[in-house]
Amino acid sequence: MAYRILIVEDDRGIAEAIARQAARWGLEAKCVCDFAGVMAEFAAYDPQLVLLDIALPFYNGYYWCGKIRAVSKVPIIFISSASDNMNIVMAMNMGGDDFIAKPFDQAVLMAKIQALLRRTYDFGGSAPILEHRGAMLNTGDQALYWQEQKVELSKNEYRILLSLMESKGKVVSREKLMERLWQTDSFVDENTLTVNVNRLRKKLDAAGLTDFIGTKFGVGYIVE
Repeated sequence: MAYRILIVEDDRGIAEAIARQAARWGLEAKCVCDFAGVMAEFAAYDPQLVLLDIALPFYNGYYWCGKIRAVSKVPIIFISSASDNMNIVMAMNMGGDDFIAKPFDQAVLMAKIQALLRRTYDFGGSAPILEHRGAMLNTGDQALYWQEQKVELSKNEYRILLSLMESKGKVVSREKLMERLWQTDSFVDENTLTVNVNRLRKKLDAAGLTDFIGTKFGVGYIVE
């Protein structure tokens, strides 16, 4: 399986040149298109490494580094022409793993990417993140992240939310959800499922995620 690199760089020429070079090294790469919605693209692509410029439209690279670090330990390499000591120190303090000054040699960049991937994933892979309406479900720690909040979930609440977010935009039947909950040691019936869904909705409402889970009466539940 090829490692996936997310390139958050608003200079299209630089971004596409990096993507082409990454492909030559057997890596997959995606260039971010929506610089106001970087986290949605991050969650959808689920990269193993992020290349992040500092000067970006809407929000700078430090902002997006903080957002990524709130939900993921994925390696982040800053690439920037703002390579003074203050920016390098800030990038590292915000959670960056490396800093490469522009202009850079493509071969050196790829060598650094390969070394960081080896160091990181020789010790186990990354956990996928599912996104909906800006909320991030981290399958590693089985918690939901929304704005600056971490919403702790019980095992059943997590399994319900995981099932719904994996099938985003589609109704998940009550039967399917009960099959998913059957993996637990406890007996699951219709009433138990209803109680768990209601408890989950209350947690989401309390965090400000109102109407996150919809009901299709007689069928099941949906996030859309």
